[in-house]
Amino acid sequence: MATRTASHSTDEVTETAIAVPVPAPAAVPAPSVPSGGGTTVSEGTAGAQEPAATRGRTSIAGGVVEKIAGLAAREVPGVYALGGTLSRTLGAVRDRVPGGRPSVSRGVKVEVGQRQTAVDLDVMVEYGVPIMDVARDVRENVIAAVERMTGLEVVEVNISIVDVRLPDEDLAEGEPRVQ
Repeated sequence: MATRTASHSTDEVTETAIAVPVPAPAAVPAPSVPSGGGTTVSEGTAGAQEPAATRGRTSIAGGVVEKIAGLAAREVPGVYALGGTLSRTLGAVRDRVPGGRPSVSRGVKVEVGQRQTAVDLDVMVEYGVPIMDVARDVRENVIAAVERMTGLEVVEVNISIVDVRLPDEDLAEGEPRVQ
């Protein structure tokens, strides 16, 4: 390290070298990694002296948030299905393919930020249920589930009621009309 001293009477600058002891590199922990990268939920540090629970960081993918939100929305009484008519029809065909399984994230879109997320849902409700009450219950259930399981703050849940299931509809969800 070098220090500079200046004399007030002249414009001359004198440099002096000072020796500073440096700790061993193994004893210096890695710098703390701030939350970032779209889906980071917790900060982490590295180093043997840090508690195990704080070493590293946790990331949550958007698909995880979609599944949590989809399952939480389907739990609400009055919700018949998620997704528009076309996505439900295509999903039903996909579900019938050997090895195919139902998509719990059908009708769910999310945006995941550093510490927050926003959810968009396309919902088909049962005929006769108060739509505003169902929407409120879906919103509350989705927010509670996502925040509890991920630690992300849900800033909004936008709900689009895309269809109403009538009681006399004899076609099962996604069943084709022609064979």
